Amino acid sequence: MIYELRIYDINPGKMKVILDRFRDHVIQLFNKHHMKITLFWEDLDESSNRLYYIVEHASMEERNLNYDRFRNDPEWMEVRRLSELNGPLVKKQESIFMKDVPFFENK
Repeated sequence: MIYELRIYDINPGKMKVILDRFRDHVIQLFNKHHMKITLFWEDLDESSNRLYYIVEHASMEERNLNYDRFRNDPEWMEVRRLSELNGPLVKKQESIFMKDVPFFENK
């Protein structure tokens, strides 16, 4: 199992829109494409405009295939188009990939 920590820097004034998009569409679409979000946070410092979430993947190859399917899903393309009519929501996105260590049981 690999874990992908995704960090989004959100454009000013767009936090509610992206949170709504995740709540109403993205989480379900990720599930459809076999990507499980296990943890999700908004930065405590609201002025940072940052979101963080972790997606579990069986392997890097599966991760790449699933994201390709997600990005090409017509439902996602329409959700993204509609939610970004007034400009892009994400200024920058970063992914950090992690794996378990043998001496500690993550939950």
